[in-house]
Amino acid sequence: MASDRVDGKAEGGDPRFEILIVGMNGDLRGKQLPPGAEDKVWAGDIRLPTSTQSLDIWGDDNDDITGLSLTIGDPDGKVIPDRRSLAPMPWAPEGSMQVLATMHEFDGSPSFMDPRAILTSVVERYAARGLTPVVATELEFYVMSGDWRETGRPCPPKSLTYRGEPNGFQLYDMSAVDALDGYLQTLRAYAKAQNLPADATTAEFGPGQFEVNLLHRADALAAADDCLYLKRIAEQAARRHGLKSTCMAKPYSEHAGSGLHVHASIIDGQGRNILDAKGGEPKLLKSVISGLLDTMRAAQLIFAPFANSYRRFQPGSFAPVDLTWGSGHRGTAIRIPDKDGPAARIEHRVGADANPYLLLAAILGGMLAGLDGELDPGEETTPSHIPANTTRLTHDFLSAVDTFRTSPFIADIFGARYQALYGDTKRKEALAHLRTVSDFDYRTYLPRL
Repeated sequence: MASDRVDGKAEGGDPRFEILIVGMNGDLRGKQLPPGAEDKVWAGDIRLPTSTQSLDIWGDDNDDITGLSLTIGDPDGKVIPDRRSLAPMPWAPEGSMQVLATMHEFDGSPSFMDPRAILTSVVERYAARGLTPVVATELEFYVMSGDWRETGRPCPPKSLTYRGEPNGFQLYDMSAVDALDGYLQTLRAYAKAQNLPADATTAEFGPGQFEVNLLHRADALAAADDCLYLKRIAEQAARRHGLKSTCMAKPYSEHAGSGLHVHASIIDGQGRNILDAKGGEPKLLKSVISGLLDTMRAAQLIFAPFANSYRRFQPGSFAPVDLTWGSGHRGTAIRIPDKDGPAARIEHRVGADANPYLLLAAILGGMLAGLDGELDPGEETTPSHIPANTTRLTHDFLSAVDTFRTSPFIADIFGARYQALYGDTKRKEALAHLRTVSDFDYRTYLPRL
């Protein structure tokens, strides 16, 4: 039942402490500890099987294709907490806390499967050059009726429907914000309690679709942590109000998909934005754009990691379908909101229901590729000019898997072992999708063939 309290806090019960690791699909797994057990966490005495971070979307360890579970005895790893990520759980009893951790081998090295460790390794490449990436995420998600388990399909909250049907589009519609004011107040209260740098909240196209912007951080790992915590906050606030939130890329066939956009720039040791064109020819900015476009097909499986993700890439929508770039053009894969001054940056618009750590690793890796030479991104897309013969993103899950599995860029950024693990696991998911006969098949072909 929904709480009448604006802050959404749970009433009664003992506080708890959760130590969390991030799975392949951006899911949180870990342990819930009783009060007084935090000393074990800070001492690094918490263990979990390293295979926990190899689990697929169904929770299967796929030992038959990875050999990372029972084949080698399903060994434990050490779960080392990141104290910077310690945050209250405002939906739980007073005093409850959560902390993110990185899986380590017993020799002290981070696990090759840990998404936080993968992103950290990319950030370290920038540090070796005396550079720091500055990033921010924009998370879109849907809020829907809480009876989805019973009905087997999503439905907008009743306050946004008329006779059971969505009542028009809601882009920037303040009446849609008002209709879910209780939920949004709880979400904001949770974000404030966790000290998340949440900025604007806007209503998007779809019924019950919202976007929350997070402010830039000169710490990519913290920015990914913010995004993951925001996802959890959105879900916990929804539960408090008898609703459901989802970052699924395309929950409705007839409504807009959701994206996860990333804004990124790079500062040097003096704090100067090296992408700032200062009114001149933005050669470095263009080279970074080119690095992103050149690596985008290889990394599309990171940006769009599920079969449903590919339903979002449709011509005529705001989801990009071509490897294009433009200044302020929202139909492009890479948008340049500003090229002059400290705010000069790129906006990467391809991501959807992605793991934020792997997403940022791929984007920052693509930007690195553009720092090593004067690369040419090709013609700019403008309101009056759309370049001809542009390369397209794939609309096919299995094709994205195959491209990912053979890419030298992916092997360099993620490591060959993770490339094989992620690629083989996603290939199993893609084949399962292809083998599943859907309701569309029955409605379209069974009556006619």
